[in-house]
Amino acid sequence: MNSISVTAIYPGTFDPLTRGHSDLIARSAPLFKKTVVAVAASGRKQPLFSLSERITMAEAVVGHLPGVVVVGFDTLLAEFARSVGATVILRGLRAVSDFEYEFQLAGMNRHLAPEIETLFLTPAAEYSFISSSLVKEVAGLGGDINRFVDPLVAAALQERMR
Repeated sequence: MNSISVTAIYPGTFDPLTRGHSDLIARSAPLFKKTVVAVAASGRKQPLFSLSERITMAEAVVGHLPGVVVVGFDTLLAEFARSVGATVILRGLRAVSDFEYEFQLAGMNRHLAPEIETLFLTPAAEYSFISSSLVKEVAGLGGDINRFVDPLVAAALQERMR
């Protein structure tokens, strides 16, 4: 497939990066000249992993994909998207329950940066129920998370939960 000659940005906290995230990144990479996986510092969510740890894990899991780069940010998404030359913000929708919040974000980003479009992608069916919060909860209770995250991420998460 020929890629569109634009830069897309896929933002998130990625704490941890799930197979749902990596699925969306892998499927979007051939669509765009460049896909920036934008790892949010997210002071409000109090992530389990530091920003640098999340960037390192994301690079290990998806950094090999053509046109994909992983970058951390701690500003408004609209400002960061402009700074990397993105013209598209990619957002994942797992279920109808995600739509209202994502719709509000898209509206705010359109207000802040009207030149940047938001595109919604859905994960493969086998990943539609996976969220970072659920993966952390299962890991914290000693459950097997290997089907939900890359082995590198699973090892880091299990180590952190000890």
